[in-house]
Amino acid sequence: MNILICNDDGYLAEGIAVLARVAGEFANVRVVAPERDRSGVSNSLTLDRPLRIREAANGFYYVSGTPTDCIHLGLHALPDFVPDLVLSGINHGANMGDDTLYSGTVAAATEAYLMGFPAVALSLNDSGGRYWATAEKAAWMLLEHLLAVPPEKPVLWNVNIPAVAPEDIQGLKTARLGRRHHAQSIVPARNPRGEAVYWIGPVGSISDREDGTDFAECEAGFITVTPLQIDLTDYSDMKKTADFWRKMPGFTD
Repeated sequence: MNILICNDDGYLAEGIAVLARVAGEFANVRVVAPERDRSGVSNSLTLDRPLRIREAANGFYYVSGTPTDCIHLGLHALPDFVPDLVLSGINHGANMGDDTLYSGTVAAATEAYLMGFPAVALSLNDSGGRYWATAEKAAWMLLEHLLAVPPEKPVLWNVNIPAVAPEDIQGLKTARLGRRHHAQSIVPARNPRGEAVYWIGPVGSISDREDGTDFAECEAGFITVTPLQIDLTDYSDMKKTADFWRKMPGFTD
């Protein structure tokens, strides 16, 4: 069994070290990750410059690009290692609800899934460094089952690990994505030259944390698994959209 591991926090992040250590107990592991923190880059590719890939002293490979770039280079620039499974994470902070649209962690798993590999994104619902023992236990639980009963076809699963002590993990639940409120996310500032600059601010508060959502179940102490899909088509709105455009010259049913 070969497992390719990526993330968006960079190859020096604690989360990817934890995941590689656990996965290494089950399979051959190769880590290909960004050279620095690339959180929030989503599925972006680097198209304006060439990419470099280097091997670090710990054996991890690091890339001068995005998580999506890393998946491509891990599969094509290092073709001696063909994965049976791709893991992304463990992210420093949750990726729930709308976060999945922006997350480089989820994006790496998504790219692998698009290329025909089963892929799992893992995130810890804490960014303070207090619950890595919980993340390690959760990774053990997940991989032990996943590798004993591999999925029959490629899957794209988003996993969030609760911010609780290892012994307080309540179990595992499948959950749907919740939602966040839209936030006022622009923070104006001035650089040392007095010029206006702007920071992207924090995410919005949670607007949908009903039972069954990833927000609610993870806060209750459960590891949550959300199956994701790529098709963004709103099939329920196809007829209404066709009705809207039908009177336009050239429209064809």
